[in-house]
Parts: sequence; C-alpha cells; structure tokens
Amino acid sequence: MDFNLEHSINQPVTIPKNLGVELYVKREDKIHAFVSGNKYRKLKYNLLEADKQGFKTLLTFGGAYSNHIAAVASAGNILGFKTIGIIRGHELESAVHNNPTLRFAKACGMRFKFVTREVYRTKTAPTFIESLKMEFGDFYLVPEGGTNTLAIKGCEEILHDEDAHFDYICCAVGTGGTVSGLINCSKPGQQVLGFPALKGDFLQKDISKFATKHHWALITDYHFGGYGKINTELIAFINQFKQRFAIPLDPIYTGKMMFGIFDLMEKGYFPKGSKILAIHTGGLQGIDGMNMVLKSKNLPLIE
Repeated sequence: MDFNLEHSINQPVTIPKNLGVELYVKREDKIHAFVSGNKYRKLKYNLLEADKQGFKTLLTFGGAYSNHIAAVASAGNILGFKTIGIIRGHELESAVHNNPTLRFAKACGMRFKFVTREVYRTKTAPTFIESLKMEFGDFYLVPEGGTNTLAIKGCEEILHDEDAHFDYICCAVGTGGTVSGLINCSKPGQQVLGFPALKGDFLQKDISKFATKHHWALITDYHFGGYGKINTELIAFINQFKQRFAIPLDPIYTGKMMFGIFDLMEKGYFPKGSKILAIHTGGLQGIDGMNMVLKSKNLPLIE
C-alpha cells in the first residue's frame, strides 16, 4: 500500500524532575496526514485482504466526527477503492456541508447512507448487512472503529525493539483494538495501561477477546463523563500541552489519556525511575468538529 508513510518517533516530554519518571510520546499521528495513527494500523491488513479477495468497495460505519470514517474515505481514495459510510444520525444528511469530517470524506469520494440511531444499533445484524448488499452490491465490510482480528495484527506493529526498555505503555481506548494489539506485542515486564474514552465496563470483556497476555489494566477515571464529553479543564490542558511540548492532542482520545497520565504522575502512581511511553493514536481531524460544538456553547476552543 503506497501511503508515503513516515516512521513514528518517540518524542521526549520534559516533566518536573521531582516526579522521578520519564515520559515519551510515540508520534503515530505523524505516519500520514489523513490515515494516521491507529487508523492506519487497523486498516492496513484489512485493505490488503480486501484487495486480495478482489473487492472494489469498502463499507463501514461511524458517527458525525468519526476519525474512522475520515480514514477509510482517504485510504479508499488513495488506493482506488470505492467507499460507503453508514452514518449514525439521519439528521446529518442535510448538514454535510457544515460538518468538516463528512465534508472531507465526501471530497474523498465516499458515498453516505444516513440512518437513525435506532437503525444504527442493528448495524451488525445479518439482516441489516444483507439489506446493504441489496442496496450497494458486494463490499468488504470494515467494522465500526475498524476493530477485528486483522486490525489487531496491524496494531501489534506499533511497538518496536527500541521500545523494550519502557516500563509502561499507555494508550487511549475506544473499541479496544489498539490496546489489544499493544498488549500482544508488549515485552515481559511491561505494563500496558488503557485509558477508556467512554463510560462502561464492557471494554474489559472486549479486550480480553483479542489480548493474548495479562499484564494490562484499564484506568477508568478519565473519560470526563463519556464519549465525546469534555470540559474547560480538559480544553485548558490540551492547549497548554501543545504550547509547552508542540504536540497537539485530540479531545476525544489522546487528550484524556495524557491528562490521566499527568494526574497519575503527580499522584505517585508510577514508581520512581519508571519510563513511560504514551501512544499518540492520531484523531486530530476531529478538532475542527469539536470546536464547532464548543463555539456553539460559548466555551474556549482547542488551539
């Protein structure tokens, strides 16, 4: 797959010496301008499989500001696949021009089918999938968020031999695919910490379906109220982090993870001398959409 990829680097983050730990950020967001971070990792082997099986069309699912929708649309455009997005929220059909994510996906050639939230909940039902095939013809199905066994295989390539000296590997968690891959490729003695971006205890079970090792834990205190929920404290942290370290964070995933890491460091969660690697999973395209929401609520914007 010709994405003109850049190799991600581990960027050091200067933190107060009294905390007694070291922090680095693996800049997976730098891999590609539009198919970045874990979205590239999850799509890599799925796209190879789609091509191997002779599929010409990719179909997937997502919401109004979905990083996954944007990445599938861009990857399809680059590699010559037609793309179809089943979008949660029937009301969005008349607002594509006002939505930066959907506008980008449409510019990449993605066709949309907007469905109600009630219908969207049936997205994995065989009858619904069959109705989509009747409407659109044959397609390669990429699940919402991209997580399946091939996605896990891609995410197992995030860590390299030079990362073996880190004691903690930290990652934001959405569907659980990325952190599962990290768990599987982590070294003995490393602890993998997942920071869920949404409420609910179902992730433990979902991750256990794919994870082959047991040295991992979920840190569930930093979801800020649920998926897509943020407040002025998180906005301020994201903006200050970018100003101090020249690393942009997205408000849905990496911002919450990094807020959690800093809070845990200050509380002494990590033993002195610990080396921490935080995975930047991309998602920066969602900032424009979040800023539209923040502006409508007269809240500070993400810089």
